[in-house]
Amino acid sequence: MSDHPGPPRDMVGYGRSPPAPKWPGGARVAVNFCINYEEGAEMCVLNGDDRSEVRIGDVKVEAREGERDLNMEQVYEYGSRVGFWRIMRAFEDRGLAATINLVGLAGEQNPEAMAAIAESGHDIQCHGWRWIEHHGLAEEVEREHIRKCVDQATALIGEHPAGYYAGLPSPNTRRLVVEDGGFLYDSDCYNDDLPYWDRNHGRPHLVIPYSLDTNDSRFARGEGYQVADQFVTYIQDSFDQLYVEGAERPAVLTVGLHARLIGRPGRIAALHRILDHIQARDAVWICRRGDLARHWANTHPPA
Repeated sequence: MSDHPGPPRDMVGYGRSPPAPKWPGGARVAVNFCINYEEGAEMCVLNGDDRSEVRIGDVKVEAREGERDLNMEQVYEYGSRVGFWRIMRAFEDRGLAATINLVGLAGEQNPEAMAAIAESGHDIQCHGWRWIEHHGLAEEVEREHIRKCVDQATALIGEHPAGYYAGLPSPNTRRLVVEDGGFLYDSDCYNDDLPYWDRNHGRPHLVIPYSLDTNDSRFARGEGYQVADQFVTYIQDSFDQLYVEGAERPAVLTVGLHARLIGRPGRIAALHRILDHIQARDAVWICRRGDLARHWANTHPPA
């Protein structure tokens, strides 16, 4: 027994012979956009935390122990007040469906946004009850967080959400997601371009890899994008390469979006250009994450 619990490592994956995804319509690439709704669930003493948030915003700050950071709070507020609606309009205007990575407490704080999600046709991937590091969280607390997420999403869309993405998972997260019994998949991995089955928790469980490189969070980490053109170039290059490879080996492109980042006026044009570039190609499946999971489960059921 390892002294370091968590998922075992697999350095091989599909190797030189990945399965044929058989995407609908013979698509070369399946593209999924994930709109992260996190605003209001970040670290904040108003949420009962012992310090302020420091991650993924337009200000670079250090945590304030036991105090509020009004600048960081208002960066997050911009996402829920303004940026979210810009992103939603970009998809609505084109008749495209996306996936909402919904953090439970964030959703509770903006009923109008939740109503828009319920009406939109987008699906929901639960993104934890809090936008926090789950490592070290007591197992019973994390289990309760998952239950609350399920209840919230079910009330919004009328069915158990298909997927879960903690983002910063604990060694218990996947086991607890499988234990829930209602999830088809989770996305707490970054190690492949195709879905795969995890068999380490009592029954086969589908994993759909997420992405941190084709993700607007690089605007905030000081290590990637500074202007919209850089994001456009990277996403378009990623898509174009997968499109070429897709003649023989179709794969998945996941694009992560955050309302407080891409929702700014100086960045939203990047999203419009990316969507138009992808829509201009034939043989592309722009899909929700749940649709992707169901297709894979039906086409490549666990052996």
